[in-house]
Amino acid sequence: MREIPSDFGRVVVGTQAELFSEALRITLAAQAAARPGRFLWALTGGSTPAAFYKWCVESSALPPELINGTHFTVSDERHVPLSSPDSNFGNAERQLLAPLGVATDRRLPWMVAWPVAEAAEAYRKTMLILAGPGRAYDLCFLGMGDDCHTASLFPQTPLLKDDGGLLFGGQEVPGKGWRLTITPGGLRACGKIVVMALGAGKAAALHRVHRGPLDVENVPSQLLKTCAENVVWLVDEPAAAQL
Repeated sequence: MREIPSDFGRVVVGTQAELFSEALRITLAAQAAARPGRFLWALTGGSTPAAFYKWCVESSALPPELINGTHFTVSDERHVPLSSPDSNFGNAERQLLAPLGVATDRRLPWMVAWPVAEAAEAYRKTMLILAGPGRAYDLCFLGMGDDCHTASLFPQTPLLKDDGGLLFGGQEVPGKGWRLTITPGGLRACGKIVVMALGAGKAAALHRVHRGPLDVENVPSQLLKTCAENVVWLVDEPAAAQL
């Protein structure tokens, strides 16, 4: 593996297997630094996390103390039933949590059956109890879209401009429906953030984030500059081609 300098966090370049192993190492370190039995790990959606879940299950990578001592959630969610193939938590549950036998009281989905405002408020109350005031996740996994969005913070969406000081919220994304998501303030309140971006299709977006002009409203992943000391980007060689 190698590293690339960036103002937006530590950028680690390697093969998929190396990056998954590094993600596991970061996870175990984050758990060791958290309060016993109260480790909050937010997963994310997309094809790379799905491959990571498969790797975790097939290689028995996650030790029992991690499985049993973690509260699992997702950094953002579509306002759809958990049974939907579009549900981030539903997919994490089917692909990782259920195969690992994670206890149901350790699974923390967003309340997607409720209206968005009520669902966001209920989630905030749950996280306040588990994380404490002014704190979000101990570990937050993120992806990044071709438009440089991360979590459900899309270009020009309201929460990018003003999150009201809240760590979690909901917003309508034109053409993509309603989303529940960690906010910019929430990302700054996380202990550790891991962004996975693999494949040549991510190269242009990574270039915009790390080498382009600062323009958070149009390049949302650049907001991670405000908490760069806590951010690790895991990218493969095709994705890093323009860095």
